[in-house]
Formats: sequence, structure tokens, C-alpha cells
Amino acid sequence: MKPLRREDLEKINLLDIAPVRRTECEVVKGRLVIIRPKPTRRGILAILHWAQYGMAVPRIRLDDRGAFVWGHLDGRRTVGEIAQLAREHFGESIEPAEERVGRLVLMFRREDLVAFPGLDRKGGMGKREW
Repeated sequence: MKPLRREDLEKINLLDIAPVRRTECEVVKGRLVIIRPKPTRRGILAILHWAQYGMAVPRIRLDDRGAFVWGHLDGRRTVGEIAQLAREHFGESIEPAEERVGRLVLMFRREDLVAFPGLDRKGGMGKREW
């Protein structure tokens, strides 16, 4: 199966997807920090993947809203459910909650930090394992 492309993603209701985290995180000085996974690709494309990895920030610090969303990306809750939880937790400061949570989840996916089970392949280009 081919990797999910942007055109394919536009046809999917993001609020119905239950993303799963692909990487570890830690707390540093009271802030949640996501540790970017190292590339696992082999072959000629591995050079490109390692070059991209080398140019990217290895650790991503999240604010309180990002940490809240990250903590709920467990593969069971949908983006819509997480948005509702965020609305209950943060109130009006996160409105429009669905849009903000959706954009954050898409950014996590673009950075290969989360996967959409049943739609993505592990590592974006590797074997399907979700």
C-alpha cells in the first residue's frame, strides 16, 4: 500500500482518526520534550533520511497545550475526543479547539512523531506496522 499523501489526507475526517505516538518523550525543567526518532530506513534513501534527521531539531519542547494533546495521543482517543478534552481543560483559550488540535496533530505527523493507524506506514516509507 502506498504512503498517505496530502490529497488522500484531505478526503479523511481528521476528527475520526485516533493517532498513536511513534517516539519517546521526557520532562526537562518542567516541560515535556519529544525526542525525535532516528531514521530506520536502509539503502540509498537512508542517506536522504539521515541528512534530514541531521538538519532537524533532535528534541522538541512543547507548551502546556501541546503537552496535553501529546499525552492523549494513545491510539484509542480520536482527534475530536482530544479536542473536546482540551476544550474542557483549557476553556475558551484553546478555541477553535478542533482546528488547533488538528493542526498540531498534523504537524506531529509531518514530523513523523505520530502515525495514523490503518492509514500510515511505519516511518512514512517503511513496512506497514500500524
